[in-house]
This record gives sequence, C-alpha cells and structure tokens, in this order.
Amino acid sequence: MIHITDSHTHRQDAAAALISVDPRRFDPQPGLFYSVGFHPWDEVDRLNDEDFALLAQCARHPQVLAIGETGIDRLRGAALEVQRAALLRHMQLAHDLGLPVVVHNVRATQDILATRHQARLDDVTLIIHGMRGNAHVARTLLDAGCYLSYGPRFNAEALRATPLNRLLIETDDSNVTITDVATLVAQALGLTPDALLTRVSSTFRSLMLDVCRG
Repeated sequence: MIHITDSHTHRQDAAAALISVDPRRFDPQPGLFYSVGFHPWDEVDRLNDEDFALLAQCARHPQVLAIGETGIDRLRGAALEVQRAALLRHMQLAHDLGLPVVVHNVRATQDILATRHQARLDDVTLIIHGMRGNAHVARTLLDAGCYLSYGPRFNAEALRATPLNRLLIETDDSNVTITDVATLVAQALGLTPDALLTRVSSTFRSLMLDVCRG
C-alpha cells in the first residue's frame, strides 16, 4: 500500500513522500516514489522532442506516481507561451498514462485551467503544490477538480476552504519536516498533527485510486 504524507519534496532521500525530479536526473531508489517533469524555471524554452521522450520513458517507471513539477510562473522563467506549451505536453502525457500532474502556479491559475480546458484534458487531475493563494483562488481550483497541497506558508482562509478529501501537505524545498508542516496546518484546522497526517495519507491514496479508475 502506498503511504505518502509529503505530496511534494525535492529531497532525494525522502520516505513517505512524492519526490520531484527532473527526468534528466531520474535515478529511482528502492522504496521511494517520484514525480517527473520539467520545472518552468529550468529553461523550458530549450527543451526538445528528445527531452520529452525521456520524460515519457521515465514516467512509465513503476515508482513514478505523477507528472511534474511543471506549471506556469508569471514572475519568473521563459515566456508565458513557452511555459504554457511545456505544461500542455506534460498534461497530454499525464492523460495518456493516467497520472496526476504536480503543478507550480504563480499568479497563473486561469492560464493553467484554460490550458487544460482548451486541450480537452479536463479529466487530468492537478495537484497545485505550494498553495498560497487566497480563499477565492482555492475555490476556483477546487471547482476545477484540483487537489491543493499546502506547505509551511499558507493563507489560513484558503486552507479552511479546502475539504480534507482534497487537502495535501508538503515540504517542497524547505528545511522543515512534514511533521512540522502538519503541526502548522493541523493547528489552523483544529486537528491534531497525527490525525492530519493520517488523513492526508488517505487522501493521497484515494487520489491515486481515482486517477487509476479514470
């Protein structure tokens, strides 16, 4: 049974976590789970068909549970259209393989949802990592079927607007542990850290089952 409490981390030795890695550096280790993708900061304007072929190859590895981190960042990285095109290719691969997509979203909620919708890929499940938007943004993403993953910094109103069956937590590239994040999030929700960790693990398993059934 897959047991994931940290839905997004860049620590390459993290257990009970979904480890985000560039396919060019994918080196799966026993007992660990991964998402593979090209981060929008990583010169996505230089990617070619060979790079995306490598992504597709890595994505078929049995320890890969998601595509990403990919996404759109309006404050950093390549031109918007370039980022959108790269995101679309990740989404198309996720659709083909029946995997969710871990999404980097900086002031680009409508861009991301429009990219998915215009390509008729609304069945692709998105995990919005590092969610820091307000409650309105949270509801927009939730209405679009997204899962929201919260780190150590978050908008409390957005957090409370997120149903537990769509709520995940993460460490990303911070120095805190997932227990530290769980403590912060649980306090805001009036739960115990242990109860929250149990719930997010259950939510992640349900997410994977729902994607597989889809």
